[in-house]
Amino acid sequence: MQRPSYDRDAQRRGIVHLGLGAFHRAHQAAYTDQAMAAGDRDWAITGVSLRSPHVHDALAPQDGLYTLTERDQSAQRMRVIGAIRDVLVAPHDPGAVVAAIAARDTHVVTLTVTEKGYCRRPDGTVDPAVVNGRARTIYHYLCDAFAARRAAGLPGLTLVSCDNLTANGPVLHRAISEFLDATMPELRAWFEAECACPSTMVDRIVPAVTASDLDRVPSRLEMRDEAAVITEPFHQWVIEDRFAGPRPRWEAGGAQFVADVSSYETAKLRLLNGAHSALAYLGLARGLSFVHEAVADPAIRPLVERLMRIEAAPTIDATAGQDLPAYIDALLHRFANPALAHRLDQIATDGSQKIGPRWLEPLAIACARGMASPATLQALAAWLVFVRGNSHTVADPLADRLSGLWNEHGANGIVDAVFGDAGLLPATSGLDGPSRRELTRMVHERTST
Repeated sequence: MQRPSYDRDAQRRGIVHLGLGAFHRAHQAAYTDQAMAAGDRDWAITGVSLRSPHVHDALAPQDGLYTLTERDQSAQRMRVIGAIRDVLVAPHDPGAVVAAIAARDTHVVTLTVTEKGYCRRPDGTVDPAVVNGRARTIYHYLCDAFAARRAAGLPGLTLVSCDNLTANGPVLHRAISEFLDATMPELRAWFEAECACPSTMVDRIVPAVTASDLDRVPSRLEMRDEAAVITEPFHQWVIEDRFAGPRPRWEAGGAQFVADVSSYETAKLRLLNGAHSALAYLGLARGLSFVHEAVADPAIRPLVERLMRIEAAPTIDATAGQDLPAYIDALLHRFANPALAHRLDQIATDGSQKIGPRWLEPLAIACARGMASPATLQALAAWLVFVRGNSHTVADPLADRLSGLWNEHGANGIVDAVFGDAGLLPATSGLDGPSRRELTRMVHERTST
């Protein structure tokens, strides 16, 4: 088993990460660990849990150490990751979070806060409740730290969004700018001149760790690891090469630095993430629990393959050397990995925040080109029926509103209530009249069986 080969105590904290979940520990922290193992210095991570103390309580007694296990059908590989040195719980000590971001040694802030962590309205603007409310968000921590850095004469930061958002760098830049304009307008010019928000594409399947997973780790480690992470061997990180200051040599772990991330990002959102969401809602409707079960189902696999190969792939402007058919083949192989128990209900969370870039954007392009998208519409119908929530809890920030629309409009009107011109998710969805009528038919079909 591989262990950190560098002196952890000698590394200064160069990165603050917001959103210290399993994905970060399997992805950005692992890349940083490899960079320091290759001789890079002073990029230790201060991790911030924005809500729950659970990750802190698991990592702190272990001095930030944890195991990363890569599993496929034939083997597994385990290594100990040493990149995380401090773990903060933001609600317990918000001042410590601001101080960490404002520290002289900090040069990079990375974020995995999920789509809903950006607190955006359907039109992309920051929810006014963030500005006017008492609850602290990523914007409060970042902007308070900006003020402290400017007052201390320190340079700006590179803010690296690693969330599944189209143009995640510009999204973060716009949101921070709006927040500053509303709360600290005197800082806007400093932010524009001193900070950078490069776009990124991240790709690694990281299921939620179960109690049985944790029980199996001691057999190899000879101790219990409460912060263990289990993932697949595949990993990818494509980063726009635009930084405000120094950066880690993440390329030591295989990261790619490019001038334009957009085609990689679009392919991942519409193919991997779009297929994942389709597998989740279609699979749950058939009583399945895991991705590998759903992709093996003879009623689901053809739909998901069509969604990727025929409906989504033609909407992507691939760059030279980007082989979309090969990428789709690899995705289907990864989805079928039974050693990676990726739960469909985990993927199904927060669907209202995800379906835009995953399904609605390619649908709009397809509609404009006169292309049919029956598989994508079937996935949308499964999502609409899922969020009705008759026999299960719906984990979604719009769950109550979606349930209310179902109660008010029923199967006849739910499509227009959600996707119509005055709907909850407006007509920018790309769903024209014929598509909405076909989607309504599919919803009826699913609710009448």
